[in-house]
Amino acid sequence: MNKPLTSDPEQINRIFMHRIIIFGLLIIVGLSVLLLRYSYLQVYNHDKYKTQADNNRIKLISAPPSRGYIYDRNGILLADNQPVFTAMLSPHEVENPERTLALLAPIFELTDTDIIDILARLTKSKNNPVTIKIDLTDRQLAQFSERKPFFRGVTIQSKMTRSYPYDELFAHVIGYVGRINDKETKQINKDRYAGTDLIGKIGIEEFYEDALIGQPGYKSVETDAHGNILRQLDTKPPIAGNDITLSLDYGLQMVAQQQLAGRRGAIVAIDPKNGEVLAFVSNPSYDPNPFISGISFRDYDALREDLDQPLYNRALQGMYPPGSTIKPFEGLGGIHYGLRNWNTTIYDPGYFSLPGDSHRFRNWKPSGHGTVNLKKSIVMSVDTYYYKLAYEMGIQRLHDWMVRFGFGSKTGIDLPHEKAGIMPSPKWKKDTYNRNWLPGETISVSIGQGYFLATPLQIANATAITANKGYHVTPHLLKRSNGAAEIKTIDKADGKIDYNGEDSDWTRMQDAMEEVVKSGTGRRIYTPDYRIAGKTGTAQVKSIAQGKSYDKASLDKRYWDHAWFNGFAPVEDPQIALAVLVENAGGGSTVAAPIGRALFDYWVLQRKDNPILPPSASELKVIKRQKAQDKAGRDAIRDREEALKEQTESEAVTTLESTNTSE
Repeated sequence: MNKPLTSDPEQINRIFMHRIIIFGLLIIVGLSVLLLRYSYLQVYNHDKYKTQADNNRIKLISAPPSRGYIYDRNGILLADNQPVFTAMLSPHEVENPERTLALLAPIFELTDTDIIDILARLTKSKNNPVTIKIDLTDRQLAQFSERKPFFRGVTIQSKMTRSYPYDELFAHVIGYVGRINDKETKQINKDRYAGTDLIGKIGIEEFYEDALIGQPGYKSVETDAHGNILRQLDTKPPIAGNDITLSLDYGLQMVAQQQLAGRRGAIVAIDPKNGEVLAFVSNPSYDPNPFISGISFRDYDALREDLDQPLYNRALQGMYPPGSTIKPFEGLGGIHYGLRNWNTTIYDPGYFSLPGDSHRFRNWKPSGHGTVNLKKSIVMSVDTYYYKLAYEMGIQRLHDWMVRFGFGSKTGIDLPHEKAGIMPSPKWKKDTYNRNWLPGETISVSIGQGYFLATPLQIANATAITANKGYHVTPHLLKRSNGAAEIKTIDKADGKIDYNGEDSDWTRMQDAMEEVVKSGTGRRIYTPDYRIAGKTGTAQVKSIAQGKSYDKASLDKRYWDHAWFNGFAPVEDPQIALAVLVENAGGGSTVAAPIGRALFDYWVLQRKDNPILPPSASELKVIKRQKAQDKAGRDAIRDREEALKEQTESEAVTTLESTNTSE
């Protein structure tokens, strides 16, 4: 039996009171701590925690602007905007992004490369939402909806994305938009691109990016603990990008592409009066649509490794020996320097040799053309005439004259990544090769060979100058622009070539070029319906040794001559000037000139009364469906070929291992 420690009531009361006082003090201290903490949170740090609470409750959602539309000169829509569903990930709401993406991979069909790319963007996002997948299918949407509660921080948003309805027809001129990469992220104004994943990569989309992108807006919304929007608090509407109308004509572009079907080449057509580019085609081309959401490595490699180089913009960047297309420009240079007039003649025995040198620079006609004046030199494309003219002129004066037609420099067209070509000079050779210029090199340059390289755009531009009697207008694609951004358009000539001859010389050169089509090297395309001025050209790709002849049959097709044609129509009132290049096609008169005639026919005779129009929306769907089926078929064949190759290689390895083991 336990006995109490004490039976003294007073002592018991004292102990009890001490305990009450201790517990009371503890309670007071605890309450004081709570009050102090409460004061610290609610008074001292009130603004801080209120802001954090608001950030959890109130979200600022970027409202990206609608990208400006792109039209042809007739109002045909060439670059459209379409709503698509896009999966977004908010980094601050996801505890383990790697695990989340791994679980999302089978739903959104993400590859390991995709996940690595997304994670890299997450580390640089500064808690801004990052795109996981653009243009989700109905199946992907359904699968994600079923599992949405398990993916906090992952949302589906409806966004506008680019669409190019005519696929490869305008790819090399309009270009495409694609996902903003790391390099671009460092260069762009991030506020300007808030909520936007796409940026112009090449073509018009890149050149006029600043006008097409518009200005972003935002909306402030209140959300619950699960991130669901309860109400909208504030909004600032975005400003749409400028709508751009190009000078291109759908019908002429279609004719140009059809004429180049199955061939490698380029066509550029210009209105010589105002510099508007009417057609701009590089063939083969490619479908820009897969680049928007991200083209697969397999498809991109197929494009990049294609021997015909569909990604290569031949019209803008292809540098080729221009051949005889330059003779009208060079002939005017002879008059400018006082070395020739329209009555001056030379004798052509079929070749030319430099004084004191036995080497013969051959004319295309071995027997020669006899007595030749300037007009005949153009009509019959007499090489010997220009050998002698260039020898008398010298390379420096030839260079100084030809650069006035735009050779050796960029035309200034409103497209990025233009090549300047090469108009050689002694200084150029010294700077490039650290060697002195040789007299024989001047002879090669005189007929558009040797170091002389030009783009199809430059040839079209020089032809437009000749059609415009020496007046130069910078070639351009922008016809007009509607929107908030101001863009200057070109509508008149910006100068005339400094020329010492008579103004009538331009008319006489036009007449000579017309005679080319009537009775000269371009007579196959003559028509009585309207007047055509032109010049054919055949540019040598593989050099031929002295004393040897050109044997087309013995050469690989990719070493065949390039075919050129440049000209304008109608002669009395030029409305279109163009350049046609067909790679490795042989003679310009037989291949390139008929292509030029087809474009002239459409522009002069057909366009107004019977224009070529795009297919209807339903027809376009059928065409795209057929293309998709064709691609699927090609992919299936490629899959079988790769599988067979892997199987063959595996069997070879197995056989080798078996042989080694037995040995």
